[in-house]
Amino acid sequence: MDHHNLTEDERQLAAMVRDFAEEVVAPRSYEADRTKTLPLEVVKQMGDLGLFGLPFPEEYGGQGGDYFALCLAIEALGRVDQSIAITLEAGVSLGAMPIFRFGTEEQKQEHLPDLTAGRALAGFGLTEPEAGSDAGATRTTARLEDGEWVIDGSKQFITNSGTAITRFVTVTAVTGQQDGRKEISTIIVPNGTPGFTVEPAYDKVGWNASDTHPLTFQGARVPEGNLLGERGRGFANFLHILDEGRIAIAALATGAAEGCLEAAVDYANKRVVFGDTLSKRQGIQFTIARMQARVHTARLAWHHAARLRDAGKPFKTEAAIAKLTASDAAMDNARDATQIFGGNGFMNEFPVARHYRDSKILEIGEGTNEVQLLVISRALGLE
Repeated sequence: MDHHNLTEDERQLAAMVRDFAEEVVAPRSYEADRTKTLPLEVVKQMGDLGLFGLPFPEEYGGQGGDYFALCLAIEALGRVDQSIAITLEAGVSLGAMPIFRFGTEEQKQEHLPDLTAGRALAGFGLTEPEAGSDAGATRTTARLEDGEWVIDGSKQFITNSGTAITRFVTVTAVTGQQDGRKEISTIIVPNGTPGFTVEPAYDKVGWNASDTHPLTFQGARVPEGNLLGERGRGFANFLHILDEGRIAIAALATGAAEGCLEAAVDYANKRVVFGDTLSKRQGIQFTIARMQARVHTARLAWHHAARLRDAGKPFKTEAAIAKLTASDAAMDNARDATQIFGGNGFMNEFPVARHYRDSKILEIGEGTNEVQLLVISRALGLE
């Protein structure tokens, strides 16, 4: 990893998480992927290291760091296991961050200490069968009745929603009309609430060790005080959350691209074909050189977006550029690494095979790459 623009504390954090990824995460990755099981013992160790609390104040159990620090950790994990990396990314960006950003002091005190310590996870229910990129098409409803929100509807592709330590999901729901448009609010729904069903986990192409479920709400009742943030501001608030999340996904994708690069270099230096190593062949050299260029560019993009975010400056467009650039880098590097590995690249026991399957979702989740292109083009004044 290129450390030239990191502080000493950031270098130490990156090195610490990289060692943890190599020594603890990587040895479990194949079996976790094969059995489609999130290793909660690894999640606990991540919590013990303070990773879930990196960008939060110490008063809520956090480490007092920033978003850049979180992304460094996510990149280091993504290099060896994207499922573990997305568990951290979603646990912070989609689970704890909405509470920290928009919650009341009572909600923060109730939820953040366990979330920042990794003792609990939370999900973020935005996507629906007919509301993905078009989140404004939300059909899930919540109506007030006798001091309670009564929720009906469904969500899909919700990360960290069904683990043994999942505490709640925050869902977007239509709570009324404003000027002829849907009023969308966000509501905290604890796991175990009657009428709230976490459906069986998906059978996915990749991210197999990541916990992902569809959710169903049939007359699920929660207290009126479970409203998160101002009523009617749910959609706008979570657009901001998604902008931040795109930086974290870019960091994850950069780690994945680097993992593929390192594996390709190692394999090319060892694999002998027709009496010589693959690394001696110019075609392979050029392919790997392009892989390095992608990693470098992707890292610069997410670093820039994260620094802007932490400085309190506008970062929406830069986050979109970072997510677009890094997810393309991950997918391209996974394809090239798999080709260099040949038949071995098609075997799931090799990390490049898992990266090949895992990386596709990076071009889809947290806003498809087509959405990122829309964000970028609109910033250029193209309507």
